[in-house]
Amino acid sequence: MSNTPGDLKYTEEHEWVRDNGDGTLTVGITDHAQEALGDLVFIELPEVGRRVEGAQACAVVESVKAASDVYSPLEGEVTETNPALEGAPETINEDPYGEGWLFKLRPSAASPLDSLLDAAGYRAFLEQEA
Repeated sequence: MSNTPGDLKYTEEHEWVRDNGDGTLTVGITDHAQEALGDLVFIELPEVGRRVEGAQACAVVESVKAASDVYSPLEGEVTETNPALEGAPETINEDPYGEGWLFKLRPSAASPLDSLLDAAGYRAFLEQEA
């Protein structure tokens, strides 16, 4: 079973979300997602300042096997992207919950994390999907 940190929230599209405590959220793809994709070779990140809707495709991760959309977990504005990934997309494979983060988002709704899965809920979802 892939690594699923208990302090994060998750989506059924295999994104993780960390509350940064400053009104922004950090978003990445889960360990399960990077394992399924295999070695990542290219990342297309959203533009800073872009407004995104919840469940809207806003980034692309490409591996030797396939390209996959990354969806915004919530409605909001992209405030930052991870510049290290452009030259080293494999960072996501090596550290999906740390240095492999994709973008930061300032959500537009108050306390929006309630709509996302907790770690136990995400693990249960993965078991159903298997």
